[in-house]
Amino acid sequence: MPSRVVLKVLASFFTVKPEVRYARRMARVARWDRPVGGTLDRISAWANMLLADHGILRMVYLNRHRVTPNFWRAAQPAPPDIAQAAADGVRTVINLRGGREYGSWPLEREACERHGIALVDFVVRSRGAPDRETILNSRDFFAGIAYPALAHCKSGADRAGFVAALYLLVHEGKPLNEAMAQLSPRYGHFRFAKTGILDAFFERYRQEGEAKGIGFLDWVATVYDPEALERDFKPHAFSTFVVDTLLRRE
Repeated sequence: MPSRVVLKVLASFFTVKPEVRYARRMARVARWDRPVGGTLDRISAWANMLLADHGILRMVYLNRHRVTPNFWRAAQPAPPDIAQAAADGVRTVINLRGGREYGSWPLEREACERHGIALVDFVVRSRGAPDRETILNSRDFFAGIAYPALAHCKSGADRAGFVAALYLLVHEGKPLNEAMAQLSPRYGHFRFAKTGILDAFFERYRQEGEAKGIGFLDWVATVYDPEALERDFKPHAFSTFVVDTLLRRE
């Protein structure tokens, strides 16, 4: 049996129908997008963070790295991680996940309030062509937050790497190669899975923009074609199976 067919068969045992996945997500949001209540509620939030949101793995390895003196990247932090960030001088935590689907969210919000850290959203995708308006708004976003800042997604591998690269390009004015180093296997990023569309985005800028002397944001505003990027990018089946089905990355 061809390997691609084998992967599809295996994936069918793990894959949930989109409508079922959406209904479950909305139920989780309704449950956790609120302040933590009493002791039992707090225990429930911690259990959900550790088990449902895979936080037990992050207790072992947070995938936390310093990009510049003013910018950190990491996986979803638990309250002790927020306390450590505060001790390190972090003034802003950037939530790249957006959704309020797990006990991680109210615990993070509460911990940031307790330590006087601003918690802001900058939602990005890891498996689709980057949104043009989000990229164009990034200059003002990075200019408007207090530093040092820590940006996090769920695993610290894909969205955290993308936004770290964006920060280096847009806010720090660093070269493209230096920025793209944030999307690396060192951080758990798989460029041949669906998440590789983030690499393809920057590679397209290299070809269509940098090679022609066009600035990054100018290229995004005038040349970048998200639909063409989606159409042209072809992820590898095995890498996608590992990232989406086995690791269950967001």
